[in-house]
Amino acid sequence: MKTNRRNFLAQTTAAGAVSLGASLPAFLSRAAHAATAEQQVDKDGRILVLIELAGGNDGLNTVVPFSNDAYVKARPGTKIGEGAVLKLDDELGLHPRMGGMKELYDAGSLGIIQGVGYPNPDRSHFRSMDIWNSARPNDEEFRGTGWLGRALDETEEEHAGRLAALAVGTNRLPRALLGHKVNVPMLRSIDAFKLSSWGGPKADRERRRELIEKIAAESAEKNSTLDFLRKTTSTAALTAKRLESLGDSYQTKAGYPGNGLGQKLKTVAQLITADLGTRIFFVSLNGFDTHSQQEGAHAALLGELSTALSAFCQDMEDHKLRERILVATYSEFGRRVKENGSLGTDHGTASQMFVVTSEGHKNSKAGLIGKHPSLTDLDKEGDMKFHTDFRSVYATLLESWLEIPSGKVLGGKFKKMNFV
Repeated sequence: MKTNRRNFLAQTTAAGAVSLGASLPAFLSRAAHAATAEQQVDKDGRILVLIELAGGNDGLNTVVPFSNDAYVKARPGTKIGEGAVLKLDDELGLHPRMGGMKELYDAGSLGIIQGVGYPNPDRSHFRSMDIWNSARPNDEEFRGTGWLGRALDETEEEHAGRLAALAVGTNRLPRALLGHKVNVPMLRSIDAFKLSSWGGPKADRERRRELIEKIAAESAEKNSTLDFLRKTTSTAALTAKRLESLGDSYQTKAGYPGNGLGQKLKTVAQLITADLGTRIFFVSLNGFDTHSQQEGAHAALLGELSTALSAFCQDMEDHKLRERILVATYSEFGRRVKENGSLGTDHGTASQMFVVTSEGHKNSKAGLIGKHPSLTDLDKEGDMKFHTDFRSVYATLLESWLEIPSGKVLGGKFKKMNFV
């Protein structure tokens, strides 16, 4: 097959089809050297790690209103009793499998933002997740882009030559990271940076090499598309260069669990310690659509979240990087107050978000943030009413943490919160 610029673009920029690693060809090493000269990594920059809880996490059995009679009555088969919860106060407690997160809470680094949602909620997985990821669901001009993708577009010049964001362990690029100007790759593992796709006949390898050398040599004035490819090549090469010795230099005593999220967050930790200049990491934990026999599946998922997050925080503390990192979780909706006939819960509305900062961070507020939604004053569908728009949380993450103006990104001014 003839190798051309379009094929090269598809191979190098779409979901990391070409992945670079320890053995760099000479021309890519030169590109990496040029990229290093053009852009230095800010080793003190703040980092956002976003964890998607896909499927609609049951917020009521995550932060449990164990003393509420309405909760006990609505969930005779799925409730978590006072003797089992990890108490936060006299009314609320964490699920019993969330011991690691309870320790973070007690240490003053876990914030629980209660009653989060949005007006006119949609109970479709696809549509509601689309609303959360786009944060501008009714604005045709921004169809197809995500809130973080637009934030990266707004600050494109600040992270030129860097991997500004990464989606780790995902099968497709999350809409939250889609923008018009900045290409965000997906990374399934550190091994994905090896030159695994440079096989094939020698003649094909030579054509690809010659094409990349030509692209890297052409200037922006001649062709903006070629300049984009040149920058992409340089960024990939620089990333690989910094990861060359990562396997030998990265050490951890954090004891990551062998579960999926634990290994994803361990990869994130490795990349953070490699000083790539990446400001945003995205990971996902799937399986929260618990319509039947919820107890066991939900407990396993919350245990996975808690153990993985606890290990990640310990790892970053050991590497003296904790103060630079904020972790936030979100899910497309909560579940109904009343359990269904299959000992599960159906699609609901308002739920909570978790935010994790370093212990005693001078600019952070941990603990319970906002009141737990009423279990008796429900909407016409029988669901809890939200009181905190998720875009206020996003505005806070953008402006107070990443220091990116949120107005254009979110399409309006949303009141910032004080969790950071």
